[in-house]
Amino acid sequence: MSRDEKRHGTAYGLLAYGIWGLFPLYFEALKPAGAWEILAHRIVWTLVVCAAVLVARRDLAWVRDVVARPRLALGLTAAALLIALNWVVYVYAVLSDRTTEAALGYFLNPLVTVALGVVVLGERLRTVQWVAVGIGAVAALYLTFAGGQFPSIALTLAASFGAYGLVKNRVGVHLKAMHSLAAETAVLFPIAVVVLAWLAAGHATTLTQDAPLHPVLLLLAGVVTAVPLLLFAAAARRIPLTLVGLLQFVTPVLQLLCGVVLLGEHMSAQRWVGFGIVWVALLVLTVDSVAARPRRAGADLVEGNVPA
Repeated sequence: MSRDEKRHGTAYGLLAYGIWGLFPLYFEALKPAGAWEILAHRIVWTLVVCAAVLVARRDLAWVRDVVARPRLALGLTAAALLIALNWVVYVYAVLSDRTTEAALGYFLNPLVTVALGVVVLGERLRTVQWVAVGIGAVAALYLTFAGGQFPSIALTLAASFGAYGLVKNRVGVHLKAMHSLAAETAVLFPIAVVVLAWLAAGHATTLTQDAPLHPVLLLLAGVVTAVPLLLFAAAARRIPLTLVGLLQFVTPVLQLLCGVVLLGEHMSAQRWVGFGIVWVALLVLTVDSVAARPRRAGADLVEGNVPA
């Protein structure tokens, strides 16, 4: 791999994770739309963008392969439902002024992914990895008892995204990023249409409010979803997985900054301590992954590292 390729890949990765990290500002700008309306528009317009790109490229032959393989189609359906859960919970977190808890979820995600590897795949962890997972569990317990509130949003985001990465790794790893996104949004499209029809019937849709800015922002949901994914795919082809794993922390850091600095969310002392414990766990996991790179080529870092 040339030095230029690695530099370009790093830039693409920073752009992708940077855009994902700024998503709270975009979803905040979509008010007064609620989480379900935003989810529905995101699904519909993402599918439109994917379809337009695939038709322009004449890249539709893969659809026949997906339809002809029931196991792959079932896996993509499961992945679609998991990412939909992740998306709607994340948007709800932003709209309910809990962006910092969403950021915690993405900090926890690598630890959850490692734990899923043990529980579901029967993988064996190195001692240092067990230490990292243990520290992460301590953080979750501390936030529950010292913080006085179960971190439901953070754990739901981490678990749903970890499970999404696991399913994708098992059944859809050979699909290109655009193919996978198109298939998943196609699965969710009927649900999105039902949600939009239900909102329209109840006169609860916001699509026509505050024109033209609000409608345009809703319609841009497809572009906003697809662009960072394509940047991430371009980065993943050019840089080592270890570096991809390190870059992924850009997203929750920016989410945390957006929540505290730009959206004015309050962070209690207990919450900061909980974040600190999580960061210690991530530091341990990252150091171990970098040290293991000559032997494992970074394979122990999270593979399903595409945020909401």
